[in-house]
Amino acid sequence: MQEKHGYFLEDLSQGMTSVYAKTITDADITLFAGISGDTNPVHLDASFADQTMFGGRIAHGMLSASFISTVFGTRLPGPGCVYLSQTLRFKAPVKAGETVQARVTIKEIISEKKRVVFDTVCAVGDRVVLEGEATLMVSRREEIMGTTQAAE
Repeated sequence: MQEKHGYFLEDLSQGMTSVYAKTITDADITLFAGISGDTNPVHLDASFADQTMFGGRIAHGMLSASFISTVFGTRLPGPGCVYLSQTLRFKAPVKAGETVQARVTIKEIISEKKRVVFDTVCAVGDRVVLEGEATLMVSRREEIMGTTQAAE
């Protein structure tokens, strides 16, 4: 049985892009706080958050950033890639009820090192909420197909 695999290095080209979008719910924020341990009251306590510059509860920045990982692991390059690094610049808050769209775009392919550099952006409508750059390792077809054939 052959394992599902995403794009191989030789299938990728500069400019390729993929997107994942999700509407943030109160439950998402509460669950992320529980999973991450980040219980900052700006995320969980409405009366506290109302007194901040945000004027209400906001989602964790890393919750939005996690959607970038969703794109990488499931779409582009997809299953089998290895996330090596990520820079992030948080630009605007996200509140429950807003839909975050994570977009990754191939900026550079460093074939000899099996590295792919991506521009990463999360936005709510036209408003960029975070941006950055990621580097992933992506397998060549021969590495995976050779391994699969040897196992058969």
